[in-house]
Amino acid sequence: MRAGPNFNLFSTRKPHLSHLGQSRVAASQIHNAAGQLKRCSSLKELESVYATMVKTSSNQDCFFVNQFITACISFNRVDYSILAYSQMENPNVFVYNAMIRGFVEFDKPIQALQIYVSMLRAEVLPSSYTFSSLVKACNLLSESRFGEAVHGHIWRTGFPAHLFIQTSLVDFYSNIGRMEDSKTVFDEMPERDAFAWTTLISGFVRNGDLSSARRLFDVMPERNIATWNTLIHGYARLRNVELAEELFYQMPEKDVISWTTMIRCYTENGKFKESLQAFNEMTKMGITADAVTMATVISACAHLGALDLGKEIHYYVISNAFKLDVYIGSALIDMYAKCGSLDRSLLLFYKLQQKNLFCWNAVIDGLAVHGYAEAALAMFVKMEWEKIKPNGVTFISVLRACTHAGLVEEGRRKFESMICDYSIPPEIEHYGCMVDLLAKAGLLEEALELIKNMSYEPNAVIWGALLGGCKLHRNLMIAQIAVDNLRVLEPGNSGYYSLLVNMYAEVNRWGEAAKVRAAMKNLRIEKTCPGASWIEMERKIYRFAASDKSHQSSDEICSILYELDGQLKLASYAPDFSSML
Repeated sequence: MRAGPNFNLFSTRKPHLSHLGQSRVAASQIHNAAGQLKRCSSLKELESVYATMVKTSSNQDCFFVNQFITACISFNRVDYSILAYSQMENPNVFVYNAMIRGFVEFDKPIQALQIYVSMLRAEVLPSSYTFSSLVKACNLLSESRFGEAVHGHIWRTGFPAHLFIQTSLVDFYSNIGRMEDSKTVFDEMPERDAFAWTTLISGFVRNGDLSSARRLFDVMPERNIATWNTLIHGYARLRNVELAEELFYQMPEKDVISWTTMIRCYTENGKFKESLQAFNEMTKMGITADAVTMATVISACAHLGALDLGKEIHYYVISNAFKLDVYIGSALIDMYAKCGSLDRSLLLFYKLQQKNLFCWNAVIDGLAVHGYAEAALAMFVKMEWEKIKPNGVTFISVLRACTHAGLVEEGRRKFESMICDYSIPPEIEHYGCMVDLLAKAGLLEEALELIKNMSYEPNAVIWGALLGGCKLHRNLMIAQIAVDNLRVLEPGNSGYYSLLVNMYAEVNRWGEAAKVRAAMKNLRIEKTCPGASWIEMERKIYRFAASDKSHQSSDEICSILYELDGQLKLASYAPDFSSML
């Protein structure tokens, strides 16, 4: 290794003229290299700068190497950083810190800790920046022993009261589920800012302890938007819409994250109308939505089947110059398919320049739901050809397509392929699809055998699928088995009893039907959740339920229905009421 050049301009020895000229050239080159490092915009320029640094021996200068390593990280070239670091004879704390930070950013925590060990062996004292990066490395490892060791070094090197380091430790201990240790570090902090409070609250939320999070929130001296958002997100995760909503409307100020969190809370809990209302309120207040907001709102439109509103949201996306990325794109594909506009869904899919698994899943599911089983299966083959690896959700859509078309053998092959070719263990949803496929095809004994041998405890959906197949093929014996299991799983659900009553009535076994009705009466089982539907008119969503007369035009609607019923009778139409016994 060459020693670094001596640039002491106050030397008493008179330099030779040729040496003086060389020194001026070298100094000029170093100055140019320093400027280029700041302006570097390509990898080629970065390589040129390092060549100049080697030529002038400034690759031993800690300031320049620190700058160079930082530039390498921004170009995602950690290998260049390693090369520059390995060429140094005496790196200082700034160079070590740059290397540790770089390895952390590249998700290489072990290498970051190894650099720290080299630093200690070189007897270079760490700084506060060293430890903040090291704690992040321990977070990536989720390993308590490394974190405890770093914590001990923080105490020994004189940083036990440093605000940022202590906050990092609070976050570390909460990430590995040690909330008592996290709270102890927090309690021992001589000063705490809003970020430290929010970090501990976030830790409690992440570990599902909303009571402790709320107690801390209530005594917090000064709350910021991030603190409010953290707690609202916690309630949303626990599906406690009421408390999330209550806290949301208490906020003195809301940002896009606040609104998006609340909109997602509504959507994920089936309150799609409230989700759209919140979005409208947000835009009226002048808050600019982000891509996550838009994907969530589009999803709400999809679940409501609100095509016109979905089109308006799509127009909002275009007019506000949102990038049609895979997240918004997949949400729009799904929305148009669920709202009945499969042509638009396919058009959007083919227009997307980049397609990830979510986009493929959305289009395969759309084709499957609309009954285009062959097209859905062809799309799955094309996805495989494009080297996109399917996941469990993909196979649910594929199996659903097979069910719609009655493709039993194809369904069996895909189920086996999922397990053997893709090493995807079947979830209860996959078993549900297979039971539904076999039951609808009349293979009720095979469906029952699959239920008995599956690795999960069958739920109501599984037994319900079997019961549906029994209704279709009039198999009362297996239907009774399904209903007996459904009685245990959902004792208050009247639907299964009603279906069994209908089956007995269809074969004129009125005695058994009467017994089931008597059992329902004795168990006080009634239909408490009437069927409901939504329609969209003039940008508004209207919900209608059986026997519901809350709508202001209820009398007029009923009058028109009676008129339509009369016209149907004149046309000799006889409705089938067998499923309504």
